[in-house]
Amino acid sequence: MHFPNPHSSSLFLLGLTLGSLFLQAAPPATYLIAHRGASAYVPEHTVEAYRLAIQQGADYVEQDLSLSKDGVLICSHDPSLERVTNVEELFPDRFTNVTRNGKTTKHWYIEDFTVAEIKQLDAGSWFDPKYKGLKVLTFDEAVAIVKGKAGFFPELKNPGRLLEKGIDLEKAVADALKKHDLIDANGQVRMFKGRPVVHLQVFEEDSLRRLAKLLPGVPRSFLMGSEAQVNRWLTPENLKELKTFATGIAPSTMIVDRKPEIVAQAHEAGLSVVPYTFLLRPAKTQYPNLPIEMQKQIERMYAALPDKPADLSAAMRKYVTEYHVDGLFTDNPDLFPRQ
Repeated sequence: MHFPNPHSSSLFLLGLTLGSLFLQAAPPATYLIAHRGASAYVPEHTVEAYRLAIQQGADYVEQDLSLSKDGVLICSHDPSLERVTNVEELFPDRFTNVTRNGKTTKHWYIEDFTVAEIKQLDAGSWFDPKYKGLKVLTFDEAVAIVKGKAGFFPELKNPGRLLEKGIDLEKAVADALKKHDLIDANGQVRMFKGRPVVHLQVFEEDSLRRLAKLLPGVPRSFLMGSEAQVNRWLTPENLKELKTFATGIAPSTMIVDRKPEIVAQAHEAGLSVVPYTFLLRPAKTQYPNLPIEMQKQIERMYAALPDKPADLSAAMRKYVTEYHVDGLFTDNPDLFPRQ
């Protein structure tokens, strides 16, 4: 029987073409999200953090989003400005007193400042004096830095608290995605390198349900860190219910380490799994003003963190190769184990 020479066959050429297209269309199995940018090395949510994250190969760069007094989306992990800026020095009387469990603390909330006022702040010196003068970024500026180089993974910060004050964070995010052509005219997310260019996340169920109505064509993950969330949602039956308004879950690594079976259970329900956060053990707490019970929880989390880069890479590799997560958050994009 005569077989055609595969090296001269049109079938071989067709196979090469299809193979090439497949390789271009199929992204790596697990994607890397730079948590607040490359925040282990430079001040979080600054131009330096986002640029370094891209240089270190991040598939997505995370933006935590709040709204300024004049309605501009601001990239900041905290809903207030005092931890990572000199707002107390420049605006000493513009704080809000907040009392929790008998302890009163001062907070300079983002929604109480215009973007022009926020732009006066130094967002670099808290991390290292050599970064003095770095500015808080707007989402518009984040898009200008990241678009075309990586995807976006925004978290909506405290949307319920803002809604009580008449501030609609979900609508502001939806409007921004349209403005920057990250979704099309029908509300479907654009694609970038074989993946959705935007993936939203939030801790609050009500907000996630609102996003499902506003932006049904955009992936939406339910962030989870509390025992109440674990008990309410992380069962096979309840994950099916969650699928009616979310496309994924983003549990803490502490939850996944305790219940690794939830990854397969979520996948069975049609949900993606993107755990947070892989980082090296900090030398000191980054949140000294939190209530005592929250501070203790963070200290327990810190105690479980690796203190060597190789160990951090190994921890991420376990999630990729054994748990088969869809993506993961890390402060150290350069330590992500590429497949």
